[in-house]
Amino acid sequence: MVEDLKRLLLVVLAVLWLLSSAQAGNTDRLSGHHCTDFQTANFLRGSKLKVQFLLFTSSSPSCGELILADDGIKNGSFNSSSETKIIIHGFRALGTKPSWIEGLVQAILNTSWVNVIAVDWVYGSTGAYPSAVENVTQLALSISQFISKLLALGVSRTSIHIIGVSLGAHVGGLVGHFHGGQLGRITALDPAGPKYTRASPEERLDPGDALFVEAIHTDADNFGIRIPVGHIDYFVNGGKDQPGCPRFISAGYNYLICDHMRAVHLYISALKHSCPIVGFPCASHQEFLNGHCLDCAERFLSSCPRIGLLEQAGVNMSKLPKEVTVYLMTGPSAPFCVYHSLVEFHLQKKRSTVTSIEITFFSNSTKDTAKITIPTYQDMGKRLLAHQVPLCQINSVTLKYIPRKRFWRRDEPSIVGKFCVAPLPLNSSRTMSCLPWNLTLPSKTDISYDLPTTCA
Repeated sequence: MVEDLKRLLLVVLAVLWLLSSAQAGNTDRLSGHHCTDFQTANFLRGSKLKVQFLLFTSSSPSCGELILADDGIKNGSFNSSSETKIIIHGFRALGTKPSWIEGLVQAILNTSWVNVIAVDWVYGSTGAYPSAVENVTQLALSISQFISKLLALGVSRTSIHIIGVSLGAHVGGLVGHFHGGQLGRITALDPAGPKYTRASPEERLDPGDALFVEAIHTDADNFGIRIPVGHIDYFVNGGKDQPGCPRFISAGYNYLICDHMRAVHLYISALKHSCPIVGFPCASHQEFLNGHCLDCAERFLSSCPRIGLLEQAGVNMSKLPKEVTVYLMTGPSAPFCVYHSLVEFHLQKKRSTVTSIEITFFSNSTKDTAKITIPTYQDMGKRLLAHQVPLCQINSVTLKYIPRKRFWRRDEPSIVGKFCVAPLPLNSSRTMSCLPWNLTLPSKTDISYDLPTTCA
């Protein structure tokens, strides 16, 4: 009896499964929508360029619709009146689908109602890096021809936004070049460095490839390019050695790729979270850290560029200056955004030796530290401090005077001075806020003070 019931239950479940499968199949046939995934390749099947264009829309954000020819575009889900984001991946050593592609597609579609087209060129990007580079021009021609078909449907050039990752950034640059630099926007996520650092602007991404070109640099000392390639180039944490990435080879593949891929994850995070990831124009990373670039007035009329989908990165200028390098710090993990504050210490009297002071901000849940260095015979030192919560949520600040170790005589046992702080951007409408008394800092001793700041 029990066995008969089991058999009956299995039959019922099988029938229900068949009915649901048939219904799903009917739904696919009725909608004309068949999901297509990225190809996979290997060293034997790689090198040959075999391009797929996969369309994702808000109505089917996790289902790639293969676009084949002209009729495929016309009869598919593509909306010619919406903006179009074209994602181009880079070198794929193992011939696998990019692990980040779904996250980026979802983040874009959750932000805006657009067409997202992922360019699958896994076949041509697999194997040896030089062979992938050899495929770049042919791939760029294929994408350019595809865009020409979109333009024939009435799509505006300015509504096309290319997002290129690593080698894909230079592919996007060539595509833009083939369209006379009249495409709306190119976003380069850590554009590739090998074979491109010394290339001419015609061979790589440059500001003339679109009406607005931006690049996010996170691995300029290895896989990424170290020179500016856009109207705005974000050098995140100086463009290399990203916080949270392993620093030892024992971490394996993640050690090799973490810095390079951080640009992608930063961009996805910027789309998913409301906290801004803002850059500040500066001549160098060290100048930025030393507190010499505090606002965006000189280059961007006080409108600081922001990573994400804001028009012209949120910069309010009718004509952008070319190749402006901007710098910013980030946290070690998503959402990555941090707040930047200028901290200063003013000595009561100048000293004949370098003075070092460690500054630590404490909130209810965070702790962030920076070190001020005051040169000899100067009375003031400053530094940028990155913190995870707004300055108004910092409860206290701890200062520690670190004396110099010298064989011939001991450093002073304490120093006296004033501490000041201000959140960036620091412009004419915002001034430094100082603790209203002189502080005496004994050597190697943490001294804490309340930081009375209010949220606007």
